[in-house]
Amino acid sequence: MSAKRVLSVIGSALGWAAAGLISVGVANTYRFRVTTHRAPLRDLTRPVRIAHLSDLHYGLFIRRGSVRRWVSATQRAQPDLIVITGDFLDSGVGRRRHRKLLAELSRLSAPLGVYAVWGNHDWTSLNTNATRTTFAEQLRASGVHLINNAGRQVRDDLFVAGVDDWWFGNQDLDCALADHAGGAVVLLSHNPDYLTQVPAWIGLTLSGHTHGGQVRVPMFGPLKPRSTLLNVLRGWVSGDRIIGSPAEGTPGPAPAGRALGFVSTGLGVTGVPLRWDCPAELVLLDLHPPQGS
Repeated sequence: MSAKRVLSVIGSALGWAAAGLISVGVANTYRFRVTTHRAPLRDLTRPVRIAHLSDLHYGLFIRRGSVRRWVSATQRAQPDLIVITGDFLDSGVGRRRHRKLLAELSRLSAPLGVYAVWGNHDWTSLNTNATRTTFAEQLRASGVHLINNAGRQVRDDLFVAGVDDWWFGNQDLDCALADHAGGAVVLLSHNPDYLTQVPAWIGLTLSGHTHGGQVRVPMFGPLKPRSTLLNVLRGWVSGDRIIGSPAEGTPGPAPAGRALGFVSTGLGVTGVPLRWDCPAELVLLDLHPPQGS
């Protein structure tokens, strides 16, 4: 066989392999897993189950059917509390009607409520104060309460707080904690980089944003190798350290003086409709009082 023929065969094989990887990657865009994690939470006096959704990116690649499946899985898990850590929308869809997205989100319900914060794509899609205010009102009418730089005492032993997006918003943690009357604190921050600003006494910070890398190329790793400030993409983190598996499990001990966080790989996609070696996830957090409390 001539060298030209060999190169042709190799090129064809590589082309088919690339096409196969892309095909799988596109299919993975519309698959997700439900992961369950268990952890003690400081100042909690009785167990609580939190469903954590992130990075919906409703728009070009994610439509109503995907959101319907995510919401149905959330409701089947029977959480006590539901939180959404931003990026409801994908960029470029801010002026479109979101009736179908809101209709699906209105099906979310939990005894302690549904709370959320903005992500960076919400800021770029809803690029005026008026559009953000309108969408926030629509979410509230659908039962999803925005707590950007605000908080709610949802139970005598549990306070949920939120800060605005790290890239485009203004974060005011003091304001978010102003109504804290006691008990454990769960903080919502779309971008895990904000964890560098969180004091260690905050029980748990929940984030998304990274998509876990979204596309993790064999032997090369994720195309997006890290968040901006922290060398973390998914799972249990403390400071710039990974302290637990992104798969189901419990976190390891947090370094002294460092806040504990969990980074979801999210549910939607952006940029390209591909996921590879980085499943979308709906996160269930079964939190319980520390031993001896």
